[in-house]
This record gives sequence, structure tokens and C-alpha cells, in this order.
Amino acid sequence: MKVTFLGATKTVTGSNILVEGAGKKFLLDCGMYQGKTTAEYQNTDEFAFKVEDIDFVLLSHAHIDHSGRIPKLYNEGYRNPVYATKATCDLCGIMLPDSGHIQEAESVWKNKKLVRNGKEPLPPIYTAEDALKSLEIFRPVKYDEIIDIDEHIQARFNDAGHMLGSAIIEIWVEENGKTEKLVFTGDLGNNDLPLLQAPTMIESTDYLIMESTYGSRLHQVYKDEDRARQFLDIVTETLEGGGKVIIPSFAVGRTQEILYELNRAKEHNKNDEEFQRKYEKLMKTTVYVDSPLAISATEVFKQNMELFDEEIQKELMNGDHPLEFPGLKYTRTAEESMMLNDDPTPSIIISASGMCEVGRIKQHLKHNIWNPRNTILFVGYQAPGTLGYSIVNGAKKVKIFSEEFAVNARVEYIEGYSGHADQQWLMNFIYSFINKPKHIFLVHGELESQVILKEKILEETKIPVTIPDYGDVYELSELVKMVDKVQGEHKFKFLRLEILERLETLKEEVVDMGAYVEEDLKDEDINDEELIKVNDKIKELEKQIVKIIERN
Repeated sequence: MKVTFLGATKTVTGSNILVEGAGKKFLLDCGMYQGKTTAEYQNTDEFAFKVEDIDFVLLSHAHIDHSGRIPKLYNEGYRNPVYATKATCDLCGIMLPDSGHIQEAESVWKNKKLVRNGKEPLPPIYTAEDALKSLEIFRPVKYDEIIDIDEHIQARFNDAGHMLGSAIIEIWVEENGKTEKLVFTGDLGNNDLPLLQAPTMIESTDYLIMESTYGSRLHQVYKDEDRARQFLDIVTETLEGGGKVIIPSFAVGRTQEILYELNRAKEHNKNDEEFQRKYEKLMKTTVYVDSPLAISATEVFKQNMELFDEEIQKELMNGDHPLEFPGLKYTRTAEESMMLNDDPTPSIIISASGMCEVGRIKQHLKHNIWNPRNTILFVGYQAPGTLGYSIVNGAKKVKIFSEEFAVNARVEYIEGYSGHADQQWLMNFIYSFINKPKHIFLVHGELESQVILKEKILEETKIPVTIPDYGDVYELSELVKMVDKVQGEHKFKFLRLEILERLETLKEEVVDMGAYVEEDLKDEDINDEELIKVNDKIKELEKQIVKIIERN
């Protein structure tokens, strides 16, 4: 069996792995690159395999960084099955067309610039209609059932606890009279996410491909009531100050978790008068879900209630719907969305996207981020290079729609909503194997997190660990070894992408440096010696920039 890593390598997006075994070639995920300005180059690139050679796809879950290039695969002639859980198929039915709509809108904007520069316009990666057509190849499967792909390959989807329908995929491949097992985690859920079951623990595998998003970090431990209290405190302080709470949220998963927490907050701290006062204030406030995708996704959640944890299913039987409460309103049209920013009434606006890169959230930030009465409340992971990452990490100013805005609003981040397992639960997943893997591959993580997690795994389990690069091909045998690498344009293309990403980071760092230096210069206590040092460092930076320009 061979495995080629073609995405989510030393980054948290673009999940795509090619597996060869028993005479077949198949993909684990086929996701888009998201978050960084260089992502468009990776998404428009040709696949690093022949589409006609792929026999089937195993899809871990519906998030676009795992599913988003399936319509592109379809457009290039792929007609074999995409196996996924029913809930994943349902969610892809709304998320992929939404992604196609975004590609179309971005294409119009990009093509205006190309035409102005005398260049030929380019088509979108795929359209909403393309995405709808691609749904015909999806094949829904149930959790916990072993399915026969063919006489030599079997698979089983297990609850990953990351989002509705997310799966840890077990794969058995028989070749040369021997059966070997590969486990692909997709994205592993945080163990105490609202609504969802905890991730399934797997008993055995020969090889493990595991995500590592939070491989270097431990989530702050929250009890449900603590998280509800923190949320309530932030919200009511803002509302009582006459401001709005803007929550950038992933339309699928995080939005529904927030709605659930809001609904059940009253059940905690019943004897706490201050808590109840704040809760009543919250219940008198309008909570807008401003995302057509989130609205549709909430309906999908309602249609798949059997996947919720036991406590919530009991609530349902008692007539208490976890995603409904007074004051909740959905805004479907763009006109309704725009009207929210014209209304000065304090309110809560939950809007996609979670990293603030696309969607209606950018309009809400534009109208609210400059106002110190408002709060921008983050409840999910922010990838480096995204607008959300800049805001969370203290940017004084940000650009939205090419216009610069001061970040005067209060910025908060409740980590307890993270949909990814932290280092402890990633390690617990490894510990849970009765028969430990022979080898572990770490994907879907920034390199720093992966290196720390690798050292932790080696120290505590002695299991060999590999952090693959893009294009690395490994042969899975008693001695796992790299046997090839995808060559050609990809090697140089990704070097170019790395340079572009470094440039984007440098731009942000220069802006931050300018803000810090300006603050220092306002300090009347700064002495001449410190000023001379700062001046010398800026001179040296200028020289280095000039050298780079002269080389080009």
C-alpha cells in the first residue's frame, strides 16, 4: 500500500490524500485550500493525479477544506462514488453549492481586474450548478457499518465528534494474501462539544493518519455552565453598554452549538440572581443568524437529531428543541442583512465565515469594528493569514474591502467552543488503541504544532512519527519509507506559494511594527540610546528591502 500526501501538509487546510492498494487508487478527502491569499493558486491548480485513475473517494466530513474540490473533480470527468455519512451528504448538498456561489462571485471581481489590465478573464473553479450536479455521485453510509468497496477493500465510518456527520475512517486493504489496516481521523472533535457525541475510540490499526491542529496546545477546561457564564458576561456587558455583539461563526457546527448554549443557559445557576438577570436581558435581545448557509444547515441538524448525544435526545423527547428560543431570527436575504447595520438597537449577530475571509461577516465588521461599544466575539480556530487571525492577535488596524478600519471594538475569544481535539485528546486517541499503530503520520496542522506533538508521541509511546511534505509518497510496510515525491510544476509552484505567503506575513508584521514603534515614540520616558537602537534597526531593514528589490 502506498500513500501520497497532496494537501493539509504542514498547514490546516486542503485535505487530500491518495492511497494505492489492492490494485485500486482512492482519495481520502478532496478539500479546498482556505484562509490565505495564496489559496486560490492551489485550488485552481491541476490535480496531482489522473482523475480517470481514481476508483472512489472516502470523505471524512463536509467542511469545505475537506470536501470543497469534489465538484472540480466531477467537472474533470470523475463519476465514481464518494462515500460519506448521510449527514455529510446532506450538508454537502448545501455547502458545496454555497462554495460554488462564492467561486462565481469572486470570479466576477477578479475578472474585472484582469480585464482592466488587458488580460483574459478566467472561469470560476466551479459554479453552484456544477456543485449540485456533483451530488449525484455521493453515496451515504451509516456509522459503525463495515462496507465492502470491493472484494479486497473494506471501510467503516466512525463518529469523529467534530461536526455533524464527521467520521474517523477505518480502511482494510487485502493484497498479496495479507490484510493491512489504515485509520484516517479526518478532524477529531473536542471531547465536550455541545450537541455531538464524543469521538469514537478505535481498537487497532497498522497505520494512522491523524490531524494535529492543536498538537501543541491544551484547551482551557470549561464546564458547560462556565462557558455559558463567560458567554453571558461578555454579551450582557456589551448590550448594557449599548453595543452589538458580532460573532464570526462557521455556518455549520459552531452556529448550532452557540444556539444550543444560548437555549440551555437558563438551566444552569438557577439560584444565581445575577446570572438570571443577565439571562433575562439576553432573552429580550434579538439574536440574528445572518447566513443563508447556517439557516439551511440548522435544518439539516434538525433532520439528523439521532446523531446528537443522549442528553439532547432526552430533551427532544420532552419537547425542548435545542436550536430554538425566543428572540431568534433568521435573515435570509442580502437586503435583510444590510438592514441590521442600519439598526442601532443592541443585538447579537451570528454570521459566517468563521475566519472573516468571505461572506456577510465582512460587512458587519466594516460597520462595527471601529466602535468601542461593540464586541467581536470569536468562538473558533483562526488560521494564520486570515482576517480573523489578525483581529484575535491584536491588530490595531485591519483592511476590509480594501478600506482600513481601526479595531476599537472589544475583541474576545472563547476557546471552549473549539471543534478540534487538543494535545491531550489527540494523545488519548493514540492511547486508546489496544493494538498500537506501527507508524503515525501527522497532517492538518501548522508545522510548529506538529513538531511539538511528534516529540510528545515519540517520548510517551515510542511509535515512529512522520510529518509529510506536499507530494511525499510513502510505502506502508514493516519499514515505512518514502519512495517517491510528486515532481514537476508542483515543487516550484509551492515554493512560489511559500514566498507569497511570507510576503503576506511580512506585510502584516511591518504594519504591526509601525504601530509598536509609534507607541514607543509617544513614550516621553524613552531615552536617546533606545531611540538610536530603534533607528539603526529600521535602517538595516530598509537596506535588506532595497537588496531584494535590486535582485529583481
